[in-house]
Amino acid sequence: MNPVFRRDDPLVPGEVEWIAPGIRRVICNNPGPFTFRGTNTYLIGRGEVAVLDPGPVDAAHLDALLAATAGERVTRVLVSHTHRDHSPGTAPLKAVTGAETLGFGPHLTPPSEGEGGDHDFSPDTRLADGAVVEGEGWRLTALHTPGHCANHLCFALEADAALAPSGVLFSADHVMAWSTSIVSPPDGDMADYMRSLDRVAARGDSLLLPGHGPAQDDPGTYIAALIAHRREREAAVLSALRAAPGPVSATELVRTVYGSSLEERLVPAAARSLLAHLLKLAREGAAREEEGQFRAVA
Repeated sequence: MNPVFRRDDPLVPGEVEWIAPGIRRVICNNPGPFTFRGTNTYLIGRGEVAVLDPGPVDAAHLDALLAATAGERVTRVLVSHTHRDHSPGTAPLKAVTGAETLGFGPHLTPPSEGEGGDHDFSPDTRLADGAVVEGEGWRLTALHTPGHCANHLCFALEADAALAPSGVLFSADHVMAWSTSIVSPPDGDMADYMRSLDRVAARGDSLLLPGHGPAQDDPGTYIAALIAHRREREAAVLSALRAAPGPVSATELVRTVYGSSLEERLVPAAARSLLAHLLKLAREGAAREEEGQFRAVA
């Protein structure tokens, strides 16, 4: 079962999209294979505003956020997770506004392990699972959803009807409408990711506002497809592992699992995702790791 992706996003970097009277979106101009057209920054509230995910350090994006909130006061800067396309912009925004910074905590994987982590971010206030942040007419509940990143948070919004509809979840990079999420060990964990998908699926939200790309207004159908897709991929990985003549690496399995049509530039990312599946299979006893290679357990 393949998810149906949405890749039509006409918003121009620097411009403001009013999703609801109390929710605005501004895109940073940092497009790429993992960021789509750029990082989404959300402005929550009116008058006193919370900024969610200020993105990378980018002078033009900072100017756009300040212009979008002109005449208002930025009181909080929330961070969904500490990848470098989401959290580094917190420091310059705080320097200008004096806003309190909030997030799950610093990046959990040491600099010597993994890629893409912002090791400079440390929030003024740490948000545990279930923590609540409130503003005038709205409240956000932090949901710890590890998998894509160990310190990843989604934020569930409750707001006055005049500010936003019910059932809004800021899903950051956990669930995105334009693509599946990267799960890259050691900071990414496939077992955690699947549990977090199940948790979000059970909520019954009506609108997901992701970290990249357009909104998803049919979360139930879409998340079910994501879960089925990941399970099918894991079954294909296990089948390929069983057919291999001996221990193999994730990179050696890429073409078998993804097919020959996979673009060469996507092979490294595909190998990281396969590694996440292999590590999950090893922890569950279906595979065994041998010095960075894997074999199926009969």
